[in-house]
Amino acid sequence: RNDGAIDYSKVFMEVDHQFLCSICLDVLTDPVDIPCGHNFCKSCITEHWNTNDQYLCPMCKESFATRPYLRVNTLLSEMVAQFRQSVQHKASSSSSEQQVFKPGEVPCDVCTGTKLKALKSCLVCLASYCETHLEPHLTASRLKRHQLIDPVENLEGRMCTKHDKPLELFCKTDQTCVCMLCTVLDHKKHDVVPLKEEFEGKMLELGKTGAEIEQMIQKRRLKIQEIKQIGLNELINTIKEKQNTTEKQAETFIKELEQEISELMKRSTEVE
Repeated sequence: RNDGAIDYSKVFMEVDHQFLCSICLDVLTDPVDIPCGHNFCKSCITEHWNTNDQYLCPMCKESFATRPYLRVNTLLSEMVAQFRQSVQHKASSSSSEQQVFKPGEVPCDVCTGTKLKALKSCLVCLASYCETHLEPHLTASRLKRHQLIDPVENLEGRMCTKHDKPLELFCKTDQTCVCMLCTVLDHKKHDVVPLKEEFEGKMLELGKTGAEIEQMIQKRRLKIQEIKQIGLNELINTIKEKQNTTEKQAETFIKELEQEISELMKRSTEVE
């Protein structure tokens, strides 16, 4: 529930149908039974009859000439209270075991307070659900017909804005995502394939392109290393050549100085 109370939907599989309200799909609150024998939350059946012209049972569709008087079933109410107490700990511990939503993941749209990681997204409800809030879609007959997919963000963007249907197909002619109604109206006679098939083909094509680009990058990196090595070799050769030239010049200068020293020593001897 959105009011912060414990959500008992995770343990729906363990609950007898007498404990469930078929209107709100939750554990009964102030349970009342109507003449046909079906049970509902008092507030749920009251609101249901307030918004309809006839007094019908939402389950069996039996019609009542006058609005039935609603009285809380005390026995069933006590059984529901005992059930709530028995599963409270389990429901709380189950919620704590689920993964908390992290950046980059899809959060549950129903969770209040700490957001849990969504397990599935519903294309009919346009909402994403964690393990606990997904349970009604797995147990309630009218929700089982909803289309569930792996959790995604921006669900509105995955619906056809013109026909309000899921974008399940891809029109190769116009290179755009389309719904089933689009194929018989705006995209009639176009080359249309399942969106998943086109996605897998594109991913394979992109994978090959990515591999080719990676090879091109590696070739250019090797070329850079080659150029750097050539430059280094040229620099080393230039330094060696300059070193040889400098050494030769130094040897010549040393010889000249040694010759001058020899002549000066002769003059010194003569002076003595």
